[in-house]
Amino acid sequence: MLRHELQPGKLVAGAVLTLVGVLYAGDAGGAWETPWFVAIPLVTGGLFLAGAVAFLTGRIRRRRGAGRTTDEPGPDMAA
Repeated sequence: MLRHELQPGKLVAGAVLTLVGVLYAGDAGGAWETPWFVAIPLVTGGLFLAGAVAFLTGRIRRRRGAGRTTDEPGPDMAA
């Protein structure tokens, strides 16, 4: 039993923002040089991609759930 449903849009957004954080952490630590303007297209593109993934996930879930009825209890609700 899942505690919550997977949200791929948030997963993509978190991965991109983590990548940007790692890039700047490496720059701050002296491992490499990262220009200041690199974060703008990465964050913007990552948030756009996350929004597109979230939109597609919502459309797929609505389409799959359209044929299901909610009148009958699920397998965990049956006595």
